[in-house]
Amino acid sequence: MAFINSDNILTLLGQEILPGQSATINFNLAKLYTTSSVEIPVIIERSKKPGPVVLITSGIHGDEINGVEIVRQIIAKKINKPKIGTIICIPVLNIFGFLDMKRAFPDGRDLNRVFPGNPRGSLASRFAYQFVKKILPIANYCLDFHTGGASRFNAAQIRISPQNIEAAQFAKIFNAPFTLHSKTIPKSYRATCSRLGIPILLYEGGKSKVSDKEIARIGVNGAIYFLNHLKMMRSTIEIPEIKRPSVVVEATRWMRAKYSGLMHVKVTCGQFIEKGQHIATITDPYGKFRYPVNAPHAGYIINVNEASLVYQGDAIFNISTDKATRYGKTESEEEV
Repeated sequence: MAFINSDNILTLLGQEILPGQSATINFNLAKLYTTSSVEIPVIIERSKKPGPVVLITSGIHGDEINGVEIVRQIIAKKINKPKIGTIICIPVLNIFGFLDMKRAFPDGRDLNRVFPGNPRGSLASRFAYQFVKKILPIANYCLDFHTGGASRFNAAQIRISPQNIEAAQFAKIFNAPFTLHSKTIPKSYRATCSRLGIPILLYEGGKSKVSDKEIARIGVNGAIYFLNHLKMMRSTIEIPEIKRPSVVVEATRWMRAKYSGLMHVKVTCGQFIEKGQHIATITDPYGKFRYPVNAPHAGYIINVNEASLVYQGDAIFNISTDKATRYGKTESEEEV
């Protein structure tokens, strides 16, 4: 069990880390067919001064590179060296998927659908159980970084549960371009944190298997804003200027392709579009067919399917349906 005693000594995965110390502990996950151990580096930075413990994770889905890049930059830029408290970074939770560039574990399970895990379950479930029992309890706050699946590109966003006032306040501090109201998925990491009473911010941005510089920049900046709010940022770390507050999106609706063919997207993710606006064209390979895709309603494009080929019925755009607002005031399109 992870804990900090009265002398401010952290015990994690059987090792003691003193105030002011740095440590990298290998979390033993499983063994390969060859009996070689599979281990996940857990990177710990502690201040001499007591304070909150922030757990920063990415790579729950092995093919989501943007999250891994964000946590890598947090470590490389020494953002994870706190003025007070402790910051724990785990850049790649699903090391199996990361090596194979696959979303799931080798057992075919989605790690983010098996929490809090089972000590006698599947490989993914066993790992989730060990993580929840041995690492998660020490955290006072969690930041978890994700990416859109398959060819779907997500606008940079924080996802929070509706009516969660504390999460809304933290999302405002993180200041991603969008704050999306999203119900907590059962057996997800976010659901387990909520059950344990640990505040968590889930960041989504970009698409799988692709590293996007802007998505990473927004994620790193958000982490800085959040850690600075907790008074954990050292004076040597520059706090980026906040240019625009986050747009709050309470509801979205998927738009599906009416025809199969080659899709040519005409707009960018995050853009505000008007009802009837031409946002894509679907064509056949032979130059005989051309179908314009027009927006069914006004809203922000939260997700774009960037696949070059689509089938009839494929989800192609996710568009906000409510009157999006920035925190504290109604937002006009021109300010975006």
